[in-house]
Formats: sequence, C-alpha cells, structure tokens
Amino acid sequence: MSDAKLTAPLSTLQWIERDKLKPNDYNPNKVSAENLKLLTRSILANGWTLPVVVRPDLTIIDGFHRWTVAGEEPLRSMLDGKIPVVIVRHADEAGDIYGTITHNRARGTHLLEPMKAIVKRLLAQGKSVEEIGKQLGMKPEEVFRLSDFSREDFLNMMIRGRDEYSKAEMFATI
Repeated sequence: MSDAKLTAPLSTLQWIERDKLKPNDYNPNKVSAENLKLLTRSILANGWTLPVVVRPDLTIIDGFHRWTVAGEEPLRSMLDGKIPVVIVRHADEAGDIYGTITHNRARGTHLLEPMKAIVKRLLAQGKSVEEIGKQLGMKPEEVFRLSDFSREDFLNMMIRGRDEYSKAEMFATI
C-alpha cells in the first residue's frame, strides 16, 4: 500500500451533519446503555478524538456508537448537530464489512491484571471509589473486585472523606 493511500482517509476529514449518516446493517458490535453513557462522558472529558469512518454514501463503517451518542443531549447541541468523519473507499461491500470488524476487533479488550493495577494505582493516589467508578464506568462492586482489598478495608475506603454524621440530640418539650 502506498503512503498516499495509507493517509488518504485523513485528507477527507470533515464535520458533517450527523443526521446525514446512516448505520450499516451488519455491525455485530453491541454496547450497553452504561457504556454509551461512559462514551459520552469520555467525549465530554477528552473532546472528540476519533472521527466516524464512512463510505462515500455516508454509511457508517466504524463509529456507530459515537454517532449514536452524538444524537443525544448534551452532545447534539454542543456539536451543532455535526460530527467529524473520514471517508474510506473500498472496492466492494466485503471491504466495508472487513473494515467494520477489524476496527472493532483491533481495539482489544481490557485484561484483568492490568485493570487491577490501574485501580490500585488510582486508590493509592487517593482517588475515591466513587470517583474511580464514575470515571471508569464501574460500579463499586467492580472496583472492589479489582482492588484486591479485604471487604473491611474496602468499606472503609468507601466512607473515607465523607462528612461525619452529626450526633443525635434529644429535645424535651416542656
């Protein structure tokens, strides 16, 4: 493959009306509602870092979930209804399908041991279980499983930093 062909999609980068794009009818990748919320949070925190990949007819090859969340508030308003796209021209539909699958599979999966190390590192930096859960899209139970702490130590971490409860007072009526 020539250098020009390798970089060709980036030369097509443009912001297009989101509603002009259409999903393909073969994407086997599904994302939970929780992970769609996490994707939105990621875009809000990091900015839009990956364009949607489309065919010349604006059918999505990769980026269906980014396209999906861009249609919801607050992203729709913040982006003025547009999303960044790059156009890829394949010789046939098989090339489009291969593109969809290889984009999805190339992203990989998160391995258990590195995720444990990340959670422990964040906890060691003083990040709360609540913050880690929110930022990484995890429930407290998942953070606990990855932390390798005892149940008691973990529960103490969960309440660390919360305001002390006020002492009960008895009021007597005369």
